[in-house]
Amino acid sequence: MEISEILNHIGEEPENYFNAVAPPIMQTSNFYFDTVQEMRCAIQNEFDESTYTRGKNPTVAILRKKLAALEGAEDALVLASGCAAISSSIIANVKSGDHIICVQSPYGWTTSLLTKLLPRFGVETTFVDGSKTENFESAIQKNTSVIYLESPNSFTFELQDLKAIASLAKSKNIITIIDNSYSTPLHQNPLKFGIDIVVHTASKYLSGHSDVVAGVICGSNQTIRKIFASEFMTLGGIVSPFDAWLMIRGLRTLSIRLERSTQSAMKVMDFLENHPKVEKIFYPFHPSNPQINLAKKQMNSGNGMFTVIFKCESRERMEAFCNTLKVFRMAVSWGGHESLIAPVVSFTEEHEYSDLPWNMIRFYVGLDEPDLLNKDLEQALSPL
Repeated sequence: MEISEILNHIGEEPENYFNAVAPPIMQTSNFYFDTVQEMRCAIQNEFDESTYTRGKNPTVAILRKKLAALEGAEDALVLASGCAAISSSIIANVKSGDHIICVQSPYGWTTSLLTKLLPRFGVETTFVDGSKTENFESAIQKNTSVIYLESPNSFTFELQDLKAIASLAKSKNIITIIDNSYSTPLHQNPLKFGIDIVVHTASKYLSGHSDVVAGVICGSNQTIRKIFASEFMTLGGIVSPFDAWLMIRGLRTLSIRLERSTQSAMKVMDFLENHPKVEKIFYPFHPSNPQINLAKKQMNSGNGMFTVIFKCESRERMEAFCNTLKVFRMAVSWGGHESLIAPVVSFTEEHEYSDLPWNMIRFYVGLDEPDLLNKDLEQALSPL
């Protein structure tokens, strides 16, 4: 199925809502029934029947179909945040006494889940360098139930060999979960390599307008029904119908936004590549990346985000550089129209990225003209 068909048509039935071009926002918490039998059947099958919006909402259902189709999955769930998607997918596949293997330095709240929350319930985690598949094999214990991946991660962009790890995990009956937020389904489809569950922070490229916080879980119908029946319905971390509608709107332009962001980022990296104040660029498809062949093997492309280490004498000058930028704004997250920086120098000792060098900055290139961004960088780099 063509990407444009998924983004613009799949899951939609205009004839059921007055032939409206945009699907309606079913902003309701409740649904009524004409007979006791209808209500009884719906309560017994909340996955497929609209009973209460915590279970199935028609607007959210349209979005679920689109997201599942994009990832090549049988079904998907949409939750209130990326954290909710990560937590629900992991908790659904562990029990007291189990063991998890996770890549080093994952997203900060993933780390918090694995090191602070789950140990309270007897679940332990081993963190490994994910660049070598043998590190996962060496870490497997008799009680290992989940391998958690981020490929690439969203700051220094280390990758894992998805096909090899998926094969290893299946031979040991271990569930594999990956955060695919950086690549989006347009640039990487982990399920094709044998990964079991794909999660996304949908607040990034998928929604694309910096006005939604949401998360996504994609997988087989059996996997999604299992999570729905327990963690999804019990914890109740659902997305609102309005936010689901905003995401449907955002998906319409996903292809062109992602293409524009990626192309512009390449031009900004070209400018920085030869600047005397730049020490190193981190990007999955950058020639200096030792994993570039793996990136080409399992990704269709990079995107609009990369990281730079600058040659800088002091934290004060690094801060001054960041403060001098006028077009690039300082903020967390990424994936919207705005171009952003996330400087390591702004992180505290307790922050997830505090172990990175203070002269490192993550750049996200949005929909600004690259020439404008390069001029902004040039004026800020002069006194660095």
